[in-house]
Amino acid sequence: MKLAVLFGGISSEHDISCLSAASILRNLDKTKYEIYAVGITQEGRWYYCPSCGADSVENGAWERMTDKVPALLPPDRSVHGLVLMRDGKTETVRLDCVFPVLHGAGGEDGTIQGLLELAGIPYVGCGVAASANSMDKSITKVLVDAAGVRQAKYYLALRYDFERNAEGVIRTAADHLGSFPVFVKPCSQGSSVGVAKANDMLELAAGLTEAFKLDDKVLVEEYIDGHEVECAVLGNRSPIASTVGEIAATQEFYTFDAKYKDESSKLYIPAQITPQQIETVRQNALRVYAALGCRGLSRVDFFVTHEGGEVVFNELNSIPGFTSISMYPKLFDHGGIHYPELLDRLVALALEEHHG
Repeated sequence: MKLAVLFGGISSEHDISCLSAASILRNLDKTKYEIYAVGITQEGRWYYCPSCGADSVENGAWERMTDKVPALLPPDRSVHGLVLMRDGKTETVRLDCVFPVLHGAGGEDGTIQGLLELAGIPYVGCGVAASANSMDKSITKVLVDAAGVRQAKYYLALRYDFERNAEGVIRTAADHLGSFPVFVKPCSQGSSVGVAKANDMLELAAGLTEAFKLDDKVLVEEYIDGHEVECAVLGNRSPIASTVGEIAATQEFYTFDAKYKDESSKLYIPAQITPQQIETVRQNALRVYAALGCRGLSRVDFFVTHEGGEVVFNELNSIPGFTSISMYPKLFDHGGIHYPELLDRLVALALEEHHG
């Protein structure tokens, strides 16, 4: 089977994508797949990397390789794959499946999924609408509300309003939530990029100012004092939920650095909550997954409050991290689905979705 692994990309999570892709390349069964590693630079140039292994993907050396081949993935279904431009000539590679390992903008927002739909190529993960709706946290909020799942109280701030009356937006957000601290989150950034905790009006103003540099829409959310837990979901029409894992971040909250650079953050599998709470998280994860129309895979994040033990939805990641320390593969590994088998299942689900 000819399988392309897409990595890198134009988002601020480019380097994390490379870490995830390196882990996937190490764990794919080479006897089952003819693997085409395709890197996308932050400027948006595509290259097929015939000789780059997992290490060169991980450390970024792939971009300096002299044998990398400029590549395109056209929406023309007669091509059904890559066009390589080598030595002044073009050649085509018909692909059986694509594994997009692209976190953030250009990868999780429905754009790469739309290209692959046009091209008629099966691909791992959520479709166009589910990707776009889970990338935009404000749309996620509306759909999860409709599904009846408890989530943090929130206020949606718009750049349009902020540019005209910043003071009014800050005051309205604070009044709507009622108390500090609050979290400020750009609506369409992943991996905690641009997220700030605000303890007063001044910090709220600063957080909004920074967040609007990254997005036109910003959520201001109530602070939930609780365990940060995550559940991995796998499947199309009959998805399964893993057990629940917990992150004990040593930093004040689970920042980008805490996720990927701070090795003192601890993961607990299963989470340090009651069996009943674990089951509630699992059922709510499946409910959110269905409400957003997900398929293939997603990681669904919750809080379980320290006081009262209430389960509160946080967010859904349609292309979760696949690095050596990432929760998604670790959760299924704990349940007996080891990394190589997990990848096989994801490819099989992509083909099942495409072929009906």
